[in-house]
Amino acid sequence: MAKKKEPLCDDIAGNGCGLKKVLNIVGGKWKIMILCVIDNNETVRYGELRRSVYGITNTMLAQSLKELEADGLVNRLQFDEMPVRVEYSLTEKAKSMIPILLELKRWGEANL
Repeated sequence: MAKKKEPLCDDIAGNGCGLKKVLNIVGGKWKIMILCVIDNNETVRYGELRRSVYGITNTMLAQSLKELEADGLVNRLQFDEMPVRVEYSLTEKAKSMIPILLELKRWGEANL
């Protein structure tokens, strides 16, 4: 008997779809690029992120970082010094996503 193929989403419009949940937290133009910069550097400051993610505005970077932090993908560490220094790093949850993003990258290189 043939094994039934696992669907990407049983209920595409439903909130229980894992793929939809992932796209909700890393979808859009900037979030994956932000994750890539942090992954490449392990720890990165805001100004370095701003310079590394070409074309992003301060507003969009700040908003994306807040959302990534709220979704448990980015750690924000603020140092009590003047001027204030803030560093960003990936959480273990985000680190577990990196191999999947690498596979998407390889697929894109091979097929697009």
